[in-house]
Amino acid sequence: MMTLFLAKIFLFLPFYLGIDPAYLLITLGAMVAGMMVQGRLKSVLAANSQIPTPNGMSGEEVARKMLHDNGIDDVKIESVEGFLSDHYNPATKTVNLSPDVFNGRSITAASIAAHECGHAVQHARSYAWLNLRSTLVPITQFSSRMTVFVIIAGLLLSGMRVAFGTDLFLAGIILFGVTTLFSLITLPVEFDASRRGLAWLNESKFLQGDAYEQAKTGLHWAAMTYVVSALASIATLLYYIMLFNRSRN
Repeated sequence: MMTLFLAKIFLFLPFYLGIDPAYLLITLGAMVAGMMVQGRLKSVLAANSQIPTPNGMSGEEVARKMLHDNGIDDVKIESVEGFLSDHYNPATKTVNLSPDVFNGRSITAASIAAHECGHAVQHARSYAWLNLRSTLVPITQFSSRMTVFVIIAGLLLSGMRVAFGTDLFLAGIILFGVTTLFSLITLPVEFDASRRGLAWLNESKFLQGDAYEQAKTGLHWAAMTYVVSALASIATLLYYIMLFNRSRN
């Protein structure tokens, strides 16, 4: 997830700066919130994985049916290794499902498969936020690789009063800003994919009543992981901006 959330929000950076209480508060707060949400998500998914789908369909079959009902016939469905490795790749038009989801016949498998197909529907319908997110992927990948090095170099050089140190630090902040923007754009993409997936599960009468509500709860907590990541990224960006203003005084 975004290069292990940018190396746990540059966990080692305070050792270069002198331990800053504000930075530690952001870092620890993000880690605690992330662990709480991840714990809740795993608990809900584990419970839902024990509840079979009403008609015994697997996640792969659910995905195939949802794509068919939405008139999409050019998207492949594949099984990929890993836990919660499910994702949609717009470049290859592939819905990639983890083995437990691909082969699973539970509410968890059905809801995750429907969510990922929600992204395929977004792609087919030219959903603006997904298109923008896809456009930003290359520059975000570059930014996430370079940000930590540029920020640390900028801080060290500005601390030594090297002339271009402050400018380098600013460049690092801009790079981090790109990753923050990406995390914000991801939010409507993920929430909308869940909305589309849940709508199909309900309208097709595949999941109703308690089963539908349980699927909705699972996708809600999955979306919350992106919310926590975005909030932590915003807080960290504001912290770096504060440091930049301080370095100029």
